[in-house]
Amino acid sequence: MGAAERVAEVGRGITLTYERQGAGVPVLLIAGLGQQKHEWHDGLVAQLVVRGHEVVRFDNRDVGTSTHAGFRPPGGLALARKRWDPRQYDLGDMAADTAGLLDVLGWRSAHLVGMSMGGMIAQTVAARYPARVSSLTSIFSTTGAARVGRPALSTWARMFRKPARTRDQHVEEAVNMYRHIGSAGYPIDEARIRATAGLTWDRDPHPAAGVGRQLAGVLKSGDRTREVRTITAPTLVLHGDRDRMVNPTGGAVTAAAIPGARLHTLPGMGHDLPVALWPTFADLIDSHIRTAESRSSDAPNL
Repeated sequence: MGAAERVAEVGRGITLTYERQGAGVPVLLIAGLGQQKHEWHDGLVAQLVVRGHEVVRFDNRDVGTSTHAGFRPPGGLALARKRWDPRQYDLGDMAADTAGLLDVLGWRSAHLVGMSMGGMIAQTVAARYPARVSSLTSIFSTTGAARVGRPALSTWARMFRKPARTRDQHVEEAVNMYRHIGSAGYPIDEARIRATAGLTWDRDPHPAAGVGRQLAGVLKSGDRTREVRTITAPTLVLHGDRDRMVNPTGGAVTAAAIPGARLHTLPGMGHDLPVALWPTFADLIDSHIRTAESRSSDAPNL
């Protein structure tokens, strides 16, 4: 879409690369584990822009061209034993990054839309910075509660394979992963996956270390159900019924934990955003935002 990349200093030595498009109601898109900002694909962003929204997407810390941590990520055994480097961040730190980005953007509040780990970050922002969140849309995410919303064993096995050493390997592994976790009810768009994965590598070669640290940040945060229950922002939870990365139970417990949240299940959807559903996503998000805006304008001034 041709939007210029910008860099925001969000505090604590962290910079985030972002881009903003459109005009109107502010919407902040938060990407998932290991994902860069372009995983919110141009076509989906365009659908939100034409519905009257100013849309910002960004690289979380440790991916893309945002700040990367300098320590080694924990291995599988350390993750299982919950042994963290003293410098290991958690979702609360990533939520603080997001709040800092809102400051740089000049937004007192915004409508937050997060997918997967991005949904967890958005939930944490909504819980800890309630005045900054006009509404929350949590897409195929979870609360960290035990025994729900977990990857399939076959997915865990793929996540802990040796990282790609070359761009070509990275692209092939992305295709194989999305064949596994993608939306079984929709055709796989292999060309788009290859292009997206290639851009990911070009912007951040050898991304495995950052992904490992992000995963450790999620696991370090543990069960956030008690905190999620404090969320007051109007909340929409979207989840597919064919998700092998975040089991659909994750969406169910998220909606159950947040007072007044609405769960919308999308048949055939896995852990991706298939092109055929972009208009549906845009309509659901836009309708949710406009309902929240209407309720806010109707609220009495105290």
